[in-house]
Amino acid sequence: ITLHVDNGEFVYLTGQSGAGKSTLIKLLFREVLPDSGQIFIAGRSIIRLNNRETVKLRRNTGVVFQDFKLFSFPLWQNLAAGYARDEKKIWENLEKAGAGEFVKGLPQGIDTLLFKDKEGGVDVSGGEAQKLALARALYKDAPFVVLDEPTAALDPISEAQVYESFHEMVRDKTSIYISHRMSSCRFCDDIVVFDDG
Repeated sequence: ITLHVDNGEFVYLTGQSGAGKSTLIKLLFREVLPDSGQIFIAGRSIIRLNNRETVKLRRNTGVVFQDFKLFSFPLWQNLAAGYARDEKKIWENLEKAGAGEFVKGLPQGIDTLLFKDKEGGVDVSGGEAQKLALARALYKDAPFVVLDEPTAALDPISEAQVYESFHEMVRDKTSIYISHRMSSCRFCDDIVVFDDG
């Protein structure tokens, strides 16, 4: 595959399961290294990045992977993920991700502990967890956003709401969006279809 993504561009990746869409993202983040070919970020080969540069790359990227994890911490810590607590920003991103109403209904709002493995914790549904993962990626406010099947666990109404606000969510950011659902590609600048190698 040869693919060029410009700053501020919104690229949609689609194709059958197993076609290599998520593998491409793992290559971008150096989770795996390419057997052949080259990947350049800002003109620099990712193979030549040292550990500090790799960390910087990851800091500048907000990602929602298919197999994301939430942790048994207060909800706000799951969103901030090591960054400073900014309540206004937390609520803005919860609203963008379609999780605002759900979080307002929790016993302690953004201070509610996730998961019942600790006293006072609450379990969340798959769709609610996916919205929180999306809010976490947005909270980071990184210039590069990767969303790998970010609405797979959402019901059709929630999915439609996320799509409606999607363009606003990633405004002025370079974005790669992976999905099987063609309805989500209407905001994209480019569509890349993975098929049969």
